[in-house]
Amino acid sequence: MYEAEYRFALKNAGFDGFRVLLFKDSDGIKAASGEPGLKFTVDFGFGMLNAMHLGDVINDLIYQIRPYEATQGETDRVFREMVDGLCEDLKNRKSYEIEQLAPEWAKPKFKNNKILRNTFNVFGKWHEHMWGKDYLNALHAAREKMDWIEVDRTRVKPLVKITGEFWAQITEGDGNFHMFDFLEREGAQVLVEPIATWVAYLMYQAKAHAKAKWPVNRPHRNPEWYEVKKQFANYIGLRKKLWGIGAGERMWNFFYHRATRQLGGITHQLVPQPELAEMAHPFYNQFARGGEGHLEVGKNVYYTVHKLCHMVLALKPFGCMPSSQSDGVQSAVINKFKDMIFLPIETSGEGEVNAHSRVQMALGEAKVKAKTEFEQCLNSTGKSLQQIREYIGEHPELKRPFYHVPHREGVAGTAAQFILHVSDRINRDTRLWKRSRVPAAAIPATSGD
Repeated sequence: MYEAEYRFALKNAGFDGFRVLLFKDSDGIKAASGEPGLKFTVDFGFGMLNAMHLGDVINDLIYQIRPYEATQGETDRVFREMVDGLCEDLKNRKSYEIEQLAPEWAKPKFKNNKILRNTFNVFGKWHEHMWGKDYLNALHAAREKMDWIEVDRTRVKPLVKITGEFWAQITEGDGNFHMFDFLEREGAQVLVEPIATWVAYLMYQAKAHAKAKWPVNRPHRNPEWYEVKKQFANYIGLRKKLWGIGAGERMWNFFYHRATRQLGGITHQLVPQPELAEMAHPFYNQFARGGEGHLEVGKNVYYTVHKLCHMVLALKPFGCMPSSQSDGVQSAVINKFKDMIFLPIETSGEGEVNAHSRVQMALGEAKVKAKTEFEQCLNSTGKSLQQIREYIGEHPELKRPFYHVPHREGVAGTAAQFILHVSDRINRDTRLWKRSRVPAAAIPATSGD
């Protein structure tokens, strides 16, 4: 449907016959003729994997740092410079070729043996893209640039988790009424969704469907107990598929989380897919296909139960049927979790003012929730905000964006988490100071002659 609409628009604009490429998760990159629209090489594949993970992590980083920047506009400026540097590295890095890097005596062997040459090239390119010194050095340089941004985490801001239809929840522009910019202008911190979650969902679904369909798809129906070969064929047939997908899941999670560690380690981990499915299942069956499936319901429950945000905002295009189904289910979810703040927004050409108005009303509740949480945490420390800010001023590392603040269960706000941690540091420093004091030696009184 989308392809037909694009071709129709191009034709009406005077570009009839303009080439349109389809990039589908199930069919790769194809043109209308069925021929590959883009040559998918090893370098392209690993480069795209790195670019996708970096895009996700950097997107998460900028929405964590920008709301708390001490100098307005500094985050955008630094990130533009940093992203340009990473793009140049990914674009201009030298391709690993065993024929050029092998010892002189081995070069003729690789040149004359295609299988040997391709095998070494694949493993060499994999290592170079994932663990190469140039790539890791580029990440470290990017991290150092970002770490000079000064932040003030004592500002109280409601944390808004974004969910919804895949495109609407990750775009930044007219497609979702510039909602992320609007939320930040209104004093909120945005918790964005990475593309990596969607890929992890597809792999989880592939495993779940394989298990569910296996009673029908297995090669032998109800073998007798003594038919060992048939029983083993049934067992190994399913296991091979599950092992393959499982290996893909582990690699995907490893490389994504490695990117988070290399770029500061403060971004969010991928949500466990089995837990999302389990939390959504009482309301939305995980095998119901279409759109985001059970993810919208699962994320809403997950982020509410674990108190990881103050409000959930679901964005979707007008008339998106799978998301409309999820919205219908969310009424039952809200009835069960009374403290949940959930707002679905459909984007249509005439509804921007109305959408912003609805978000403002829900955001008002989230601000009250965040402020109440902050005040409770501050009161629990027994210290004033002024005392905490004075301590921060004496310890510049607390103003660095990559300073790690341990997560507290049951506390959602960044400011609330931060003041609890600073209070712990003050208490620890006070105890150390008391221990280090050496009591003055008693000097006996002497009478003068």
